[in-house]
Amino acid sequence: MRGTRVIRFIFFGNYFVGILAVALNLEGLAQLNLPYNSLTYYALLFLAPIVYYTYAYNRATLVTSESNLRTKWYFDNKKFIGISQAVLFTICLILALSFLYQNFENIIHLPFLYWLAIIIIVLAGGLYYGLLPRSFLPFNLRNTGWLKAFVIGFVWACCANVLPLIFLKIELNVGSLNFLLWTWLFIKNWMFCTVNAIIFDIKDYPTDANKQLRTFVVRFGLRSTIFYVLMPLLAIGLLSMFTFAYFMHFKLEMLIFNVLPFLLTTFVAYNMYKRKSILFYLIVIDGLIFFKALCGLLGMQFL
Repeated sequence: MRGTRVIRFIFFGNYFVGILAVALNLEGLAQLNLPYNSLTYYALLFLAPIVYYTYAYNRATLVTSESNLRTKWYFDNKKFIGISQAVLFTICLILALSFLYQNFENIIHLPFLYWLAIIIIVLAGGLYYGLLPRSFLPFNLRNTGWLKAFVIGFVWACCANVLPLIFLKIELNVGSLNFLLWTWLFIKNWMFCTVNAIIFDIKDYPTDANKQLRTFVVRFGLRSTIFYVLMPLLAIGLLSMFTFAYFMHFKLEMLIFNVLPFLLTTFVAYNMYKRKSILFYLIVIDGLIFFKALCGLLGMQFL
């Protein structure tokens, strides 16, 4: 069916991941009352995760399986994926070179802390899928079990709350920021995205157990992971959100919008006992991040 093909294209092809990256950026800037970045930045932000995740997953997919819909989709569409990757990478390269040409002086004069943040994000992103040369760093964060989810959450929180600040500094020289407020917002996003990553690990439970990859679900079991890992992390994220809301003087309507994603995530976590399809995780679980970004943006309309 055409509808099913479109859905698989969007989610298996990682286009929804690009949408998530843009949505989280918009939410973060809105909540910090900062101006938005340029269209070039958002185009890069949308395309780069698509290229990155598709390359990483395609690289990790060595054997096709009829039972794994995502692996089968990659196998059946390998010619299209090869062409699309080349096209999207070329567009990314053109956009990056254009941005570099327009902002070269501002880039080379970035303060040290901004460069340090860039290095940390690049290293975390590269190490997660083991994309860096083993001769340089043989460490693969995917093989560290419990640490993996925190690294994924950290990278996505950086995408939401660090990248836009770096590019605002380059494009508009916006550097003044309440660091305490930013910290609470970063922790909120870090915990929310970490919980999302742990829930996502549930689908890989049999494979991770066979590989002796000690994820939270493998180590503690599903029930204990939900009650003793997911719930405390959600509580930390919620506490950070309330603290941020207090200092930002959120109205009741704003507070309600920002609490909704945490409540929905809690509900979804409580209902993870039954086995779900890969599309369920890509649409519903990743959809929680989009829902959070949407609620954050809608809540700011009451400011």
